[in-house]
Amino acid sequence: MTRNKMTESDLIEVRSVSRQFGDLHAVREVSFSVRQGEVLGFLGPNGAGKTTTMQIITGNLAPSSGEVIIAGYDLLDDPRSAKAAIGYLPEQPPVYPDLSVDEFLDYCAALNAIEKSVRQEARESVKRKCGLVQVGHRLIGNLSKGYQQRVGIAQAVIHMPPVVILDEPTVGLDPIQIREIRQLIRELGKDHAVILSTHILPEVQTTCDRVQIISAGELVLNDSIDGLNKHMRAASVTISLQNDAKLSLLEGIPGVKSIHAEADGRIRVFHETSLDPTQEIINIATQNNWGLFEIRPGRVSLEDIFVELTTDEPATGQQEPS
Repeated sequence: MTRNKMTESDLIEVRSVSRQFGDLHAVREVSFSVRQGEVLGFLGPNGAGKTTTMQIITGNLAPSSGEVIIAGYDLLDDPRSAKAAIGYLPEQPPVYPDLSVDEFLDYCAALNAIEKSVRQEARESVKRKCGLVQVGHRLIGNLSKGYQQRVGIAQAVIHMPPVVILDEPTVGLDPIQIREIRQLIRELGKDHAVILSTHILPEVQTTCDRVQIISAGELVLNDSIDGLNKHMRAASVTISLQNDAKLSLLEGIPGVKSIHAEADGRIRVFHETSLDPTQEIINIATQNNWGLFEIRPGRVSLEDIFVELTTDEPATGQQEPS
Protein backbone atom coordinates (compact mmCIF):
# COMPACT_ATOMS: atom_id res chain seq x y z
CA MET A 1 0.00 0.00 0.00
CA THR A 2 1.34 3.41 -0.99
CA ARG A 3 0.63 6.33 1.31
CA ASN A 4 1.60 9.92 0.58
CA LYS A 5 2.05 12.74 3.04
CA MET A 6 -1.07 14.85 3.47
CA THR A 7 -2.40 17.34 5.95
CA GLU A 8 -3.77 15.24 8.80
CA SER A 9 -7.38 16.16 8.11
CA ASP A 10 -7.17 16.13 4.29
CA LEU A 11 -9.02 13.14 2.86
CA ILE A 12 -9.05 14.23 -0.79
CA GLU A 13 -6.11 15.93 -2.44
CA VAL A 14 -6.06 16.70 -6.16
CA ARG A 15 -2.65 17.85 -7.35
CA SER A 16 -2.18 19.59 -10.72
CA VAL A 17 -4.55 17.21 -12.50
CA SER A 18 -4.98 17.61 -16.26
CA ARG A 19 -6.83 15.53 -18.83
CA GLN A 20 -6.59 15.76 -22.60
CA PHE A 21 -8.71 14.11 -25.27
CA GLY A 22 -6.57 14.56 -28.36
CA ASP A 23 -6.18 18.30 -28.78
CA LEU A 24 -8.98 19.06 -26.32
CA HIS A 25 -7.86 20.08 -22.81
CA ALA A 26 -10.88 19.03 -20.73
CA VAL A 27 -9.14 19.73 -17.38
CA ARG A 28 -6.12 22.00 -16.86
CA GLU A 29 -3.88 21.90 -13.78
CA VAL A 30 -6.74 21.51 -11.27
CA SER A 31 -5.66 21.39 -7.62
CA PHE A 32 -7.75 21.34 -4.45
CA SER A 33 -8.25 19.42 -1.22
CA VAL A 34 -11.19 18.44 0.99
CA ARG A 35 -10.92 17.89 4.74
CA GLN A 36 -12.77 15.52 7.02
CA GLY A 37 -15.99 17.17 8.19
CA GLU A 38 -16.24 19.38 5.08
CA VAL A 39 -18.82 19.45 2.29
CA LEU A 40 -17.46 20.90 -0.96
CA GLY A 41 -19.93 22.16 -3.56
CA PHE A 42 -18.57 21.58 -7.08
CA LEU A 43 -20.15 23.75 -9.78
CA GLY A 44 -19.59 24.20 -13.47
CA PRO A 45 -21.56 24.74 -16.69
CA ASN A 46 -21.97 21.93 -19.21
CA GLY A 47 -18.67 21.17 -20.91
CA ALA A 48 -16.60 22.91 -18.23
CA GLY A 49 -14.73 19.78 -17.12
CA LYS A 50 -16.73 19.03 -13.97
CA THR A 51 -17.80 15.53 -14.99
CA THR A 52 -14.29 14.70 -16.21
CA THR A 53 -12.84 15.83 -12.87
CA MET A 54 -15.39 13.72 -10.97
CA GLN A 55 -14.54 10.68 -13.10
CA ILE A 56 -10.84 11.17 -12.36
CA ILE A 57 -11.39 11.53 -8.60
CA THR A 58 -13.50 8.36 -8.46
CA GLY A 59 -10.95 6.36 -10.45
CA ASN A 60 -13.15 5.89 -13.51
CA LEU A 61 -10.81 7.91 -15.74
CA ALA A 62 -7.03 8.26 -15.56
CA PRO A 63 -5.57 11.78 -15.63
CA SER A 64 -3.13 12.75 -18.37
CA SER A 65 -0.95 14.22 -15.62
CA GLY A 66 -1.13 15.00 -11.91
CA GLU A 67 -2.04 13.03 -8.79
CA VAL A 68 -5.15 12.17 -6.81
CA ILE A 69 -4.70 11.13 -3.18
CA ILE A 70 -7.67 9.55 -1.39
CA ALA A 71 -7.36 9.07 2.38
CA GLY A 72 -3.59 8.90 1.96
CA TYR A 73 -3.59 6.43 -0.94
CA ASP A 74 -2.39 7.36 -4.42
CA LEU A 75 -5.25 6.56 -6.81
CA LEU A 76 -2.86 5.48 -9.57
CA ASP A 77 -0.29 3.62 -7.46
CA ASP A 78 -2.76 1.88 -5.15
CA PRO A 79 -6.19 2.03 -6.80
CA ARG A 80 -7.71 -0.79 -4.75
CA SER A 81 -7.07 0.94 -1.40
CA ALA A 82 -7.98 4.38 -2.73
CA LYS A 83 -11.28 3.23 -4.27
CA ALA A 84 -12.18 1.30 -1.11
CA ALA A 85 -12.07 4.66 0.71
CA ILE A 86 -14.66 6.20 -1.66
CA GLY A 87 -18.45 6.07 -1.52
CA TYR A 88 -19.97 7.21 -4.82
CA LEU A 89 -23.50 8.11 -5.84
CA PRO A 90 -23.72 8.80 -9.60
CA GLU A 91 -26.50 10.96 -11.02
CA GLN A 92 -28.56 7.83 -11.72
CA PRO A 93 -28.64 5.77 -8.47
CA PRO A 94 -27.15 2.29 -9.13
CA VAL A 95 -30.02 0.37 -7.55
CA TYR A 96 -31.75 -2.88 -8.54
CA PRO A 97 -35.53 -2.28 -8.63
CA ASP A 98 -36.38 -5.98 -8.31
CA LEU A 99 -34.55 -6.33 -4.97
CA SER A 100 -35.82 -5.21 -1.59
CA VAL A 101 -33.88 -2.51 0.24
CA ASP A 102 -32.48 -5.08 2.68
CA GLU A 103 -31.44 -7.48 -0.10
CA PHE A 104 -29.75 -4.73 -2.06
CA LEU A 105 -27.85 -3.35 0.95
CA ASP A 106 -26.72 -6.86 1.91
CA TYR A 107 -25.40 -7.23 -1.64
CA CYS A 108 -23.60 -3.86 -1.41
CA ALA A 109 -22.08 -4.85 1.94
CA ALA A 110 -20.66 -7.99 0.32
CA LEU A 111 -19.31 -5.99 -2.65
CA ASN A 112 -17.52 -3.70 -0.23
CA ALA A 113 -15.88 -6.66 1.54
CA ILE A 114 -17.72 -6.16 4.82
CA GLU A 115 -17.29 -9.34 6.87
CA LYS A 116 -20.35 -11.57 6.80
CA SER A 117 -20.67 -11.53 10.59
CA VAL A 118 -21.21 -7.75 10.67
CA ARG A 119 -23.13 -7.18 7.42
CA GLN A 120 -26.53 -7.10 9.12
CA GLU A 121 -25.24 -4.59 11.66
CA ALA A 122 -23.81 -2.42 8.84
CA ARG A 123 -27.10 -2.63 6.93
CA GLU A 124 -29.25 -1.64 9.90
CA SER A 125 -26.86 1.18 10.82
CA VAL A 126 -26.95 2.72 7.35
CA LYS A 127 -30.74 2.33 7.21
CA ARG A 128 -31.03 4.38 10.40
CA LYS A 129 -28.63 7.00 9.06
CA CYS A 130 -30.47 7.31 5.73
CA GLY A 131 -34.05 7.06 7.04
CA LEU A 132 -34.79 3.66 5.51
CA VAL A 133 -35.77 1.64 8.60
CA GLN A 134 -39.45 1.49 7.68
CA VAL A 135 -38.91 0.38 4.06
CA GLY A 136 -36.29 -2.37 4.41
CA HIS A 137 -38.69 -5.09 3.22
CA ARG A 138 -40.05 -3.15 0.23
CA LEU A 139 -38.94 -3.55 -3.37
CA ILE A 140 -36.78 -0.64 -4.49
CA GLY A 141 -38.78 -0.32 -7.72
CA ASN A 142 -41.92 0.45 -5.67
CA LEU A 143 -40.28 3.28 -3.71
CA SER A 144 -40.62 6.97 -4.47
CA LYS A 145 -37.79 8.81 -6.23
CA GLY A 146 -36.75 10.35 -2.90
CA TYR A 147 -36.47 7.00 -1.17
CA GLN A 148 -34.55 5.57 -4.14
CA GLN A 149 -32.07 8.42 -3.73
CA ARG A 150 -31.76 7.52 -0.06
CA VAL A 151 -31.01 3.92 -1.04
CA GLY A 152 -28.40 5.24 -3.48
CA ILE A 153 -26.73 7.21 -0.71
CA ALA A 154 -26.96 4.22 1.63
CA GLN A 155 -25.06 1.99 -0.83
CA ALA A 156 -22.38 4.69 -1.07
CA VAL A 157 -21.77 4.87 2.69
CA ILE A 158 -22.56 1.36 3.95
CA HIS A 159 -18.85 0.60 4.31
CA MET A 160 -18.30 3.95 6.12
CA PRO A 161 -15.81 5.33 3.59
CA PRO A 162 -13.91 8.48 4.61
CA VAL A 163 -14.73 10.08 1.22
CA VAL A 164 -18.26 10.47 -0.18
CA ILE A 165 -18.92 11.83 -3.68
CA LEU A 166 -22.48 12.70 -4.68
CA ASP A 167 -23.45 13.66 -8.22
CA GLU A 168 -26.71 15.64 -8.49
CA PRO A 169 -28.36 13.83 -5.54
CA THR A 170 -31.57 15.93 -5.52
CA VAL A 171 -32.44 15.99 -9.23
CA GLY A 172 -36.10 15.14 -9.81
CA LEU A 173 -37.15 15.32 -6.16
CA ASP A 174 -40.05 17.30 -4.74
CA PRO A 175 -39.33 20.17 -2.29
CA ILE A 176 -39.89 18.05 0.84
CA GLN A 177 -37.61 15.28 -0.46
CA ILE A 178 -34.96 17.87 -1.39
CA ARG A 179 -34.94 19.25 2.16
CA GLU A 180 -34.61 15.74 3.59
CA ILE A 181 -31.71 14.80 1.29
CA ARG A 182 -29.92 18.08 2.02
CA GLN A 183 -30.23 17.41 5.74
CA LEU A 184 -28.83 13.92 5.18
CA ILE A 185 -25.87 15.37 3.28
CA ARG A 186 -25.16 17.80 6.12
CA GLU A 187 -25.20 14.87 8.54
CA LEU A 188 -22.77 12.93 6.32
CA GLY A 189 -20.53 15.99 6.25
CA LYS A 190 -19.89 15.67 9.98
CA ASP A 191 -17.98 12.38 9.62
CA HIS A 192 -16.79 12.29 6.01
CA ALA A 193 -15.17 14.46 3.36
CA VAL A 194 -18.01 15.10 0.90
CA ILE A 195 -17.98 16.43 -2.66
CA LEU A 196 -21.41 17.51 -3.87
CA SER A 197 -21.70 18.08 -7.60
CA THR A 198 -24.83 20.05 -8.44
CA HIS A 199 -26.38 22.58 -10.82
CA ILE A 200 -28.71 23.88 -8.09
CA LEU A 201 -27.00 27.01 -6.77
CA PRO A 202 -29.12 27.48 -3.58
CA GLU A 203 -28.24 23.88 -2.69
CA VAL A 204 -24.59 24.86 -2.39
CA GLN A 205 -25.37 27.78 -0.07
CA THR A 206 -27.63 25.72 2.21
CA THR A 207 -25.62 22.48 2.27
CA CYS A 208 -21.92 23.14 1.69
CA ASP A 209 -19.04 24.60 3.68
CA ARG A 210 -17.05 25.58 0.61
CA VAL A 211 -17.70 26.10 -3.09
CA GLN A 212 -15.54 25.81 -6.16
CA ILE A 213 -16.44 26.63 -9.75
CA ILE A 214 -14.76 25.16 -12.81
CA SER A 215 -14.92 26.80 -16.23
CA ALA A 216 -13.16 25.77 -19.45
CA GLY A 217 -11.27 23.11 -17.50
CA GLU A 218 -9.83 25.51 -14.90
CA LEU A 219 -10.88 26.35 -11.35
CA VAL A 220 -12.05 29.96 -11.34
CA LEU A 221 -13.32 30.10 -7.74
CA ASN A 222 -12.48 28.22 -4.55
CA ASP A 223 -13.86 29.87 -1.41
CA SER A 224 -15.66 29.14 1.82
CA ILE A 225 -19.39 29.86 2.00
CA ASP A 226 -18.64 32.57 4.58
CA GLY A 227 -16.09 34.13 2.23
CA LEU A 228 -18.52 33.86 -0.66
CA ASN A 229 -21.26 35.58 1.34
CA LYS A 230 -18.89 38.45 2.15
CA HIS A 231 -18.01 38.71 -1.53
CA MET A 232 -21.71 38.79 -2.43
CA ARG A 233 -22.49 41.51 0.12
CA ALA A 234 -19.50 43.69 -0.65
CA ALA A 235 -19.68 43.89 -4.44
CA SER A 236 -21.53 47.19 -4.75
CA VAL A 237 -23.00 50.21 -2.99
CA THR A 238 -26.33 51.84 -3.90
CA ILE A 239 -26.81 55.57 -3.28
CA SER A 240 -29.71 58.02 -3.67
CA LEU A 241 -29.12 61.76 -4.10
CA GLN A 242 -31.37 64.82 -3.98
CA ASN A 243 -29.20 66.83 -6.37
CA ASP A 244 -27.32 66.12 -9.61
CA ALA A 245 -23.93 64.54 -9.13
CA LYS A 246 -20.67 64.55 -11.10
CA LEU A 247 -20.23 60.81 -11.44
CA SER A 248 -16.62 61.14 -12.59
CA LEU A 249 -15.75 62.02 -8.97
CA LEU A 250 -17.09 58.63 -7.88
CA GLU A 251 -15.23 56.85 -10.67
CA GLY A 252 -11.98 58.21 -9.29
CA ILE A 253 -12.40 56.56 -5.87
CA PRO A 254 -9.82 53.77 -5.34
CA GLY A 255 -11.38 50.34 -5.91
CA VAL A 256 -14.42 51.57 -7.86
CA LYS A 257 -14.88 49.46 -11.00
CA SER A 258 -17.95 51.05 -12.62
CA ILE A 259 -20.95 53.32 -12.06
CA HIS A 260 -24.48 52.41 -13.16
CA ALA A 261 -27.51 54.73 -13.08
CA GLU A 262 -30.65 52.74 -12.19
CA ALA A 263 -34.08 53.38 -13.70
CA ASP A 264 -35.45 54.55 -10.34
CA GLY A 265 -32.80 57.28 -10.04
CA ARG A 266 -30.49 55.41 -7.70
CA ILE A 267 -26.81 54.96 -8.53
CA ARG A 268 -24.97 51.63 -8.22
CA VAL A 269 -21.25 51.84 -7.49
CA PHE A 270 -19.50 48.53 -8.25
CA HIS A 271 -16.15 48.09 -6.51
CA GLU A 272 -13.38 45.67 -5.67
CA THR A 273 -14.34 43.41 -2.78
CA SER A 274 -11.18 44.34 -0.86
CA LEU A 275 -11.82 48.11 -1.05
CA ASP A 276 -15.03 49.53 0.47
CA PRO A 277 -15.69 53.03 -0.95
CA THR A 278 -18.62 53.85 1.37
CA GLN A 279 -16.87 56.44 3.54
CA GLU A 280 -15.26 58.15 0.55
CA ILE A 281 -18.65 58.36 -1.21
CA ILE A 282 -20.14 60.02 1.89
CA ASN A 283 -17.26 62.51 2.04
CA ILE A 284 -17.53 63.47 -1.66
CA ALA A 285 -21.33 63.75 -1.53
CA THR A 286 -21.13 66.01 1.54
CA GLN A 287 -18.37 68.20 0.13
CA ASN A 288 -20.27 68.74 -3.13
CA ASN A 289 -23.71 69.21 -1.57
CA TRP A 290 -25.30 66.34 -3.48
CA GLY A 291 -27.94 65.78 -0.80
CA LEU A 292 -27.12 62.16 0.01
CA PHE A 293 -30.14 60.59 1.71
CA GLU A 294 -29.52 56.87 1.17
CA ILE A 295 -26.48 54.61 0.98
CA ARG A 296 -26.61 50.86 1.39
CA PRO A 297 -24.66 47.80 0.31
CA GLY A 298 -25.81 45.99 -2.79
CA ARG A 299 -25.88 42.23 -3.08
CA VAL A 300 -24.70 39.94 -5.83
CA SER A 301 -26.26 36.45 -5.89
CA LEU A 302 -24.34 33.23 -6.31
CA GLU A 303 -25.98 32.97 -9.72
CA ASP A 304 -24.51 36.37 -10.66
CA ILE A 305 -21.04 35.23 -9.59
CA PHE A 306 -21.45 31.94 -11.43
CA VAL A 307 -22.48 33.69 -14.64
CA GLU A 308 -19.71 36.29 -14.35
CA LEU A 309 -17.00 33.66 -13.83
CA THR A 310 -18.17 31.24 -16.51
CA THR A 311 -19.33 33.66 -19.25
CA ASP A 312 -18.50 37.14 -20.51
CA GLU A 313 -21.60 38.62 -18.86
CA PRO A 314 -21.03 41.04 -15.91
CA ALA A 315 -22.74 40.45 -12.60
CA THR A 316 -25.84 42.65 -12.29
CA GLY A 317 -26.83 41.90 -8.73
CA GLN A 318 -29.84 43.13 -6.78
CA GLN A 319 -30.42 45.60 -4.02
CA GLU A 320 -30.61 44.61 -0.41
CA PRO A 321 -34.16 45.00 0.88
CA SER A 322 -34.78 48.20 2.81
